[in-house]
Amino acid sequence: MSDILTTDSAGTPGPAGVAGAADPALHRMQYMPDLLIRALDRNQDKPALYLGDVVLTAGEVRDQISCFIQALESLGVGKGTKASMLSKNRPEVLISMGSTIIAGCRNTALSPTVELDAHRYIIDDAQIEMLVFDPRHYEERAAQLRDACPTLTTLLSLGPSEAGTDILALAATFEPRPLVAADVDGEDASSMVYTGGTTGKPKGVVNTFRSGVTLPQIQMSEWQLPDDMRFLVCTPLSHAGAAFFLPTLLRGGALVVLEQFSPGAVLAAIEKYRITSTMLVPTMIYMLLDHPDIDRRDLSSLQTLFYGASAMSPSRLREGMAKLGPVFFQFYGQSECGMSIAVMRREEHLPDDPARLASCGRPVPWLDVRLLDDDLNEVARGELGEICVRGPLVMRGYWNKPEQTEEALRGGWLHTGDVARMDRGGFMTIVDRKKDMIVTGGFNVFPREIEDVLSADPAVAGVAVVGVPDEKWGEAVKACVVPREGAAIDADALIARVKDALGSVHSPKSVDVIDAIPVTGLGKPDKKALRARYWEGAERMV
Repeated sequence: MSDILTTDSAGTPGPAGVAGAADPALHRMQYMPDLLIRALDRNQDKPALYLGDVVLTAGEVRDQISCFIQALESLGVGKGTKASMLSKNRPEVLISMGSTIIAGCRNTALSPTVELDAHRYIIDDAQIEMLVFDPRHYEERAAQLRDACPTLTTLLSLGPSEAGTDILALAATFEPRPLVAADVDGEDASSMVYTGGTTGKPKGVVNTFRSGVTLPQIQMSEWQLPDDMRFLVCTPLSHAGAAFFLPTLLRGGALVVLEQFSPGAVLAAIEKYRITSTMLVPTMIYMLLDHPDIDRRDLSSLQTLFYGASAMSPSRLREGMAKLGPVFFQFYGQSECGMSIAVMRREEHLPDDPARLASCGRPVPWLDVRLLDDDLNEVARGELGEICVRGPLVMRGYWNKPEQTEEALRGGWLHTGDVARMDRGGFMTIVDRKKDMIVTGGFNVFPREIEDVLSADPAVAGVAVVGVPDEKWGEAVKACVVPREGAAIDADALIARVKDALGSVHSPKSVDVIDAIPVTGLGKPDKKALRARYWEGAERMV
């Protein structure tokens, strides 16, 4: 029997054997608002959140979100509202975040550690309308932003405050009702994340409900989440700390939240709550490994330690595996393609293979990831190319910056700016950021390769390599080294170590011993700040 051409109710012909156009809702994806509601409903009787003496079940979190949403609605806040959060970690942060996600707001987090001008720039640029803030720490800052930013018309305080409406008191006047997700489209903006601003003012990365739901899909399938999820959050909930909120709830697990990172407190919490997974940036891991309590605490419950956001020294990673076991899981991504361009699983961390420990892992199968040259041709295995990405996790673009968007998405690829090589097994090793490359005497030098060599020295606790002005070479390689406690740095020996490993072009012309490497508010090494120390007064920064 042959297919028959059919028509819909309006008489419009459809494909052979298929009725006319279906209701658009028939094939609509489930986005973050939908999944969050389902995760809370299906695990309503299980503990979901621990913070200090506060313990909330998923059902209690759901009910608090319901009342919070009704309070927001009474103030005219809903789908499309441009919202921000400024708070240290506390339970109400997750309640507020869950509420604005389900309500369909466009969320922009404010780092708790930056200055007023940086906050004011983001609020003005993003045209933020509503700010939720913690009055215990940020009441004065909220009042300053209210007075300085014309678009900021709604200030909501997590408790009594003279600077804004007590949203917790207002929410308490409502009774819980079933949660209803906002009717959003996949290309609607769900969040706007501001880049670190390493080359000028930060750019607002517009993420969509399409990209937002792709990350937890990848996490649930590719990331090694323990079956019994007791996840320790000690990074800011307003940023990467919240990335495990939905996966943990979908697994029926619980979040244990610390107000802020402290190595001793992290080790104590792992032992007390029998934590099975956590996420840390490399700087935090180094502090953990150097803390005297690491050998005194029972850390046997820890199954997966997720790490990312910046490169980790292979020698310190090997040290971590010796002390904590095979628990390390690496994720690689960036604001423009959140957290999961590539991953390296626990069993893929080979302690006796320094090259493997320097890798950022293999591309996840949900994305098309390739190493391309400047003409968008894929390079051969083993050759250097820029990591470029296509797929549903990629940002929509930069907010109100069409030229930068066109540059970043040139040729239909997201250009990450990371230069890497790929081995036969598909593992990528990033040699450095394009913008961090040092040009010395006409040679291209990548600091990451030098840092990996220097960090293997037993006297070195941390290292950052930058280019500094040099009359002869244009730029000279400088190593800034943090010594381990009680250790002495032998600059000549370090220079010789690099020369032997990589050649004279890569060997530092000088070594500075410093107390600490500057970091951004998110704990990443701040090479812009470090480099600025040496370029002050120079006509240009190469």
